[in-house]
Amino acid sequence: MNDANLPSINRNEIDEIIKTVADEAAAYLARLDGRPVRSQGDKTIPAPLAGPLPERGEGAAQTLRALMDHGLDAAVHSSGPRFFHFVTGGVTPAAMGADWLATLLDQFATNSLSSPLAVGLEQVSLDWLKSLFRLPQGMGGIITTGATMANFVGLAAARQWWGERQGVDIAQQGFVGLPAVPVFSSGYLHASVIKALAMLGIGRSAVTTFSRHPDGRVDLAAMEQALRNLKGAPAVIVATAGEVNSGAFDPIGPLADLAQKYNAWYHLDGAFGLFAALAPGTRHLTAGVEQADSVTVDGHKWLNVPYDSGFSFVKEAGLMNRAFAYTAAYLDGSTGGNFNPGSMGPEGSRRARSLAVWATLRAYGRAGYQELVERCLLLAQRMAARVDAAPELERLADVPLNIVCFRYNPGGNSEEALDRLNQQLGQAILDDGRFYAGTTQYQGKVALRPAIVNWRTGGGEIDEFIQVVRELAARLLG
Repeated sequence: MNDANLPSINRNEIDEIIKTVADEAAAYLARLDGRPVRSQGDKTIPAPLAGPLPERGEGAAQTLRALMDHGLDAAVHSSGPRFFHFVTGGVTPAAMGADWLATLLDQFATNSLSSPLAVGLEQVSLDWLKSLFRLPQGMGGIITTGATMANFVGLAAARQWWGERQGVDIAQQGFVGLPAVPVFSSGYLHASVIKALAMLGIGRSAVTTFSRHPDGRVDLAAMEQALRNLKGAPAVIVATAGEVNSGAFDPIGPLADLAQKYNAWYHLDGAFGLFAALAPGTRHLTAGVEQADSVTVDGHKWLNVPYDSGFSFVKEAGLMNRAFAYTAAYLDGSTGGNFNPGSMGPEGSRRARSLAVWATLRAYGRAGYQELVERCLLLAQRMAARVDAAPELERLADVPLNIVCFRYNPGGNSEEALDRLNQQLGQAILDDGRFYAGTTQYQGKVALRPAIVNWRTGGGEIDEFIQVVRELAARLLG
């Protein structure tokens, strides 16, 4: 047996693999801008990629060739400029290169001993992000997998804080004997927050929303009365910067004032909306963000780094350490320095996501990201104008940020019929594949809500998208 190789895993394949993947990547990126988001073919995994586990493998080169030859048609090409679903960004060149390096280096990014590079760049990146979003530099923070885990970290800190106000270390002792945690929000609350509350044992039903308006905007007076009724008992307020259907914002400053007045933890979910702080025309929407006790942002949205990436910032970093303490005998001596992200969040095993985050911030800087945000804002206004100019399209909400909420309404239909028609239109857009933009429920109406966050998207894609929507809608009417 050759000591340099296992019988089945041959290191001599590596050069061929690097060349093959690099050539395929170059060809893919060269046609990405004009490529449909989804192919017209079968939407299931192609037969050549399925079947039983082979007894003997066919080797790396042949396997990757099969994946590239048969797999791309089953992929959704979400990194291109025609993807308007879910608030998903593309991947900047710098982030892409650094993410490939992260795989090459395969770092264990949990503490300074396991990877001084990954952990060091994480700390630098988080400091840069705090500067970008105008957050206090003293806030603690970590990189997470995305919105759900970022909210999980911030709300775990809130849970720890709430327990300590009850004289209990919840991370150590649990909830036994404690009352329910009151969580107050507007109707803008995102599903990832509710999921995080469920995972934390606080519970989905712990949330009370305060809104008298169909769009979900907060009823501040009603929330204040509920806080007053607690008679000083601690609570948690969750605010949203960038509601997913329209891009609307909770009033960040006034909610912060309520939290301070009534002994409440203030958690701000700023998944994509916090990027409004970068543009002078929208910066006012984030006024008061520095008062939040915890703040979350997504990286794979407007930062345009690869999936998966998110950030959680907590004003009192010690709460993160108490909530996520991670100790074992074999870890003794491995947590040098003050920044130990493996003990500040849920994951002990952590990929070096910091390389892509650091690289894109270093490559394009504050000015580059301000330019990206401002262009997306202009493109959203351009799309809104195209919707308003089309007699059969009806815009349902203002466009304060980067989401345009509208529906097809040719006239003469009941609301029920319009819902069916727009549900069919949404499915037709996804099936057509030239663009991607799914449906939602907004104020009880089925609507489209394309979101513009990709650095590749330009005015041509905006105009063509509206043309495609009108074309497909006309087909539905025969």
